[in-house]
Amino acid sequence: MKEIELIQKATEPIIKWYQKNKRDLPWRKEKNPYHIWLSEIMLQQTRIEAVKQYYKRFLAEIPTIQDLAQVEEEKLLKLWEGLGYYNRAKNLKKAAQIIQEKYQGNMPQNYSQLIELPGIGEYTAGAISSIAYNEPQPAVDGNVLRVISRLIASKKDVLDPKTKKEVTQNLKEIMPKQAGDFNQGIMELGETICLPNGEPLCEQCPIQELCLAKKQKLTVQIPVRNAKLARKKEEKTVFLLEFENKIAIRKREKTGLLANMYEFPNINQKIHKKEIEAILRNWGLVGIKIEKIATHHHIFTHIEWDMVGYKVQVTHINQEFIWTEKETILEKYPIPSAFLPFRKKM
Repeated sequence: MKEIELIQKATEPIIKWYQKNKRDLPWRKEKNPYHIWLSEIMLQQTRIEAVKQYYKRFLAEIPTIQDLAQVEEEKLLKLWEGLGYYNRAKNLKKAAQIIQEKYQGNMPQNYSQLIELPGIGEYTAGAISSIAYNEPQPAVDGNVLRVISRLIASKKDVLDPKTKKEVTQNLKEIMPKQAGDFNQGIMELGETICLPNGEPLCEQCPIQELCLAKKQKLTVQIPVRNAKLARKKEEKTVFLLEFENKIAIRKREKTGLLANMYEFPNINQKIHKKEIEAILRNWGLVGIKIEKIATHHHIFTHIEWDMVGYKVQVTHINQEFIWTEKETILEKYPIPSAFLPFRKKM
């Protein structure tokens, strides 16, 4: 059987399985395109369980696209705090402003318009257009690549863009009328049954009779993933500087990693306690009590931070940093999750 025919045969059982077994998720309660868009952006690089609370809080503060277009960036980043990949939030606002200006605040209804918006790529445009409007467009993410690769016993590298392009094209040719349910079904299958690590739960799978990887006992070997390039490693020393009831923070650069977020003062090397006085002098500060508080290893897509933190009582404040109360930091200033282990020590 040709690959395309095998994929087509799998569409109906996947749709039926999804309609019977789909999880009760807040963004599935209605086909609101703004809600679907927001959930899809939040779900990139983030687990479903973690997203639920952020999704609820975000919509309570920013209930419409119009509100999103007008929200202050600091409030937006504060609502996003802890989700990471903060450009996702910034692109949400940019896209909302375009939707407000070009589409009178109404979400575009087709793939070709959606994909022109900032932060919306092929997958997200396919997901929104199919789920909200039932447009027959595929939405190919890692879950979909894994399910399809196992179904057809493909040994092509799923990290190779050519593989994704080929799977997308195959799915385009066989998209059923219930496009939204099919896309969500195949993603749900990858998240709950056709699992990425260890043995998939084949006995619960609606397409087990069709799956070539199961028949050929290749479910552990497939999907094939060639090694990624090693991440760059950086060392950091983070300072929780305290004067009376105030703590020092500073704003990061306007561009680059974690742009426009706030952080505790830090340097790009790990130093020992006895070296801290020299760093403080450079900042015009004098420490009277120095205490090591935490170590933390934080992984970004292309960089790893190996961090050590010190709490330092100082004799006065300087003009280089923002000095503010703990409560204000928690309420107002967006601190990246890389610094949260140190924030907990305030």
